[in-house]
Amino acid sequence: MSDAKFYITTAIDYVNSRPHLGTAYEKVTADVIARYRRLRGDRVFFLMGNDEHSLKVEQAARQQGLEPEAYCDRMEEAFTEVWKLLDIDYDDFIRTSQERHKRAVAELLTRIHANGDVYQADYEGWYCNGCEAFKNEGDLVEGRCPDHVGLELAWLKEKNHFFRLSRYQDFLVEHYAKEADFVRPEVRKNELLELLRGGLKDISISRESASWGVPVPFDPDAVVYVWFDALINYVAGVGWPDDEARFQSWWPADLHLVGKDITRFHCIIWPAMLKSAGLPLPRAIFGHGFVNLGKDRMSKSLGTIVDPKALVARYGADAIRFYLCAEATFGRDLEYGEDRLAIRANSDLANGLGNLLSRAISMLIKYRDGVVPAVPTDCASAAVTARAIEDYRRAMDALDLKGGVEAAMSIVIHANKLVDDEAPWALAKDPSQAERLDRVLYELLESCRAASVLLGPVMPTKMRDLRLALRCEAEAPRLEQAAFGGLAAGTRLEKIAPLFPRIDPPEES
Repeated sequence: MSDAKFYITTAIDYVNSRPHLGTAYEKVTADVIARYRRLRGDRVFFLMGNDEHSLKVEQAARQQGLEPEAYCDRMEEAFTEVWKLLDIDYDDFIRTSQERHKRAVAELLTRIHANGDVYQADYEGWYCNGCEAFKNEGDLVEGRCPDHVGLELAWLKEKNHFFRLSRYQDFLVEHYAKEADFVRPEVRKNELLELLRGGLKDISISRESASWGVPVPFDPDAVVYVWFDALINYVAGVGWPDDEARFQSWWPADLHLVGKDITRFHCIIWPAMLKSAGLPLPRAIFGHGFVNLGKDRMSKSLGTIVDPKALVARYGADAIRFYLCAEATFGRDLEYGEDRLAIRANSDLANGLGNLLSRAISMLIKYRDGVVPAVPTDCASAAVTARAIEDYRRAMDALDLKGGVEAAMSIVIHANKLVDDEAPWALAKDPSQAERLDRVLYELLESCRAASVLLGPVMPTKMRDLRLALRCEAEAPRLEQAAFGGLAAGTRLEKIAPLFPRIDPPEES
C-alpha cells in the first residue's frame, strides 16, 4: 500500500438544467483517474458537487414556481442519479448551499479582506449570463462571448467589492515558471501565460442585485459573486476551516480537473485567492477539452446536448466510459458521434475483449473439462503483458487516458492474434501438441485477466464481472496484480453469457 495521498476534484456544476454528456465527460475521466490512483495503492479523496448560488439557478427555480433551495434539492437528486448510472465513485459531494461551504466562503473572504486585498468601487461592463462573468472587450468575438455566442450580453452597473487580482500578476508568472506541471496541458499554460503577461485587472467579487448567495461577511447587503463563492468548495470539501487535521491530511489538491473554458478562474483567480488568504496552492490544474456535437460544443445554453441516461440505457455505462477515454487524446476536444460509440462498443469490446473471453472459456471447457492448466514458465504473452503494464503506468501517470486504454488493449490484441496463429482447435486434434495447447489456453485466459486489471478504472463493473468469470478476486486489485501468472492453475471455469453483447448501430436520420 502506497503512503501517497491523492486529492482530485472536478468543477462543480450549475444546476439550472440536468447534466448532459459534456458534463459527464469530466466526471467520468476524473473517476477513471481516481480509480487508477487507487489501483496504484494511493490514498485517494475524490470530490464532486453542485454550484447552486447563481442567477441562472435562481431563474430556473422561479420558472418552476420553486424556492431556490427546494429546486436545488431536486437537482441534486437528478445529478447524483446520472453519476450513479455512470458508475462514478466519488468520496464526497458538496453543495454551495451547505453550511460547511458558507463558513469556508466567509472565512476565506474575511482573510483576504484583512490582508488589504478587497476594496469597494463602482463597476460597469458587459456580463455574460452563460458564464456568469463580466467580460472585457478583449474577451469578446464580434461583440459576443465566444463560449455563448447565442446569448445576448447584458450591460450592468453596480457598486461592488473588488479583489486586488492585479497585485498577484508577478507572483503567478513566477509560480508558473517554478512549478512546470501547475497548469496542463501545455497549450492551456501558454494561453494563460499570454493573458498574465498582458496584465491582470482587479475583479468584482460581489453582487448587490442578487439575493440567492452567500452574504459578504463585512457587507450584509451584498452576496459573494458566484465564481468567487464556487472556487472555495475545494477547501470546504476537505474540512476547512472547521477540521484543521482533516484539511492538513488532504490539502493541497493534487489535481483540479476542469473544462478549458474555466481555466482562467482556476489557474489565475483561485491561486491568487489562496495566496492572499495564506493557504497553499493546488499542485496541478488540468484543462480538458470539450465534447463537440457536430460543429458546436455540447452546451445546455446552445441546446447541443446528448442525454447520458439514454446512452446508458442503450450501451451500458462501461461502453460509454471506454469510448470517452479511448476516442480522443485527453486535453483535446472529443468529436462525439453515436456511430463511433457503437463501433467501439462492438469492435473493441464485443468482438475484441468479450469474444476473446468467451472463446477462451469455451475452448477450455471443450478441451480441458474447464480446468485451467499449469502456468507456462515462458511465453510471449508474459512479455507483452509486462510491456503493457509499463506503458499503461507511464500513460496514466501523465493523464494520457487514451494511451492507457491502448496499452491495456495491446494485451487483448496480442491474445486474439495468438488464437489465429496457434489455432487451438487444430492443436486439440494432435495429442503430441497437448502441452502447447495448455500453454495457449492459459495465455488467452490470463491475457483477459491481466487486461481486466488495467481496464478496471475505465470499466469497473464489466471488469469485475470478467474477474468473477475467471474465479479471481473481484474487488479492488492492485496494479502489480496485472503481472502475468495471476490466474491459478486448477481453477474450474464455467460457460458465461457474453460480457459485451453486440449492439445494433444507430439508424441514420
